[in-house]
Amino acid sequence: MIILRIAGLHQLLCNNCGLEFRGFDPLRKLPRTPVERTKSAANERRFPRHKVHLPATICLVERNVLTWDVAYTHRSQGHCETISQIGMAFSFVGSRFPPDELTRPGCSLFVTVNLPGGAIAAVVSIVHWERRGSKSRSSWFVGTTISQMSESDTARLAAYIKKRSEASLYVAPT
Repeated sequence: MIILRIAGLHQLLCNNCGLEFRGFDPLRKLPRTPVERTKSAANERRFPRHKVHLPATICLVERNVLTWDVAYTHRSQGHCETISQIGMAFSFVGSRFPPDELTRPGCSLFVTVNLPGGAIAAVVSIVHWERRGSKSRSSWFVGTTISQMSESDTARLAAYIKKRSEASLYVAPT
């Protein structure tokens, strides 16, 4: 190993992530400098997310496998924490929801979110879930994507998000 180090083999570090790898640099001329990254905008996504605190009603969607009938059960009150054109994040106390149902991949929820201009309803699919708090008073935080929504509710959501985007882009003059 000492002979290899004298020959110039030593550990090099990636400037981006700090990953260690072996390489030859006999004169040790490769400096370790951080990469300069361009500053990105605060919400530079295809569908920007907006932090909100809107009241929501959340129901578990149960499907009959034989008849494909749908029933909305286990109604719970919660809050919409984050909203975008393609998804939402909710927090709620889930004492009425069976934990094995919420953690099942592709679990569907029927949600009603009270926007300032009126309520919107959607069927959403859980893509991320997290249990927060202590065992006696635990709550759920779920990230969802919108599976179904009526055209009028989609238009109402788009108008609300556009209004939020314009308000957040405003910079006060100095």
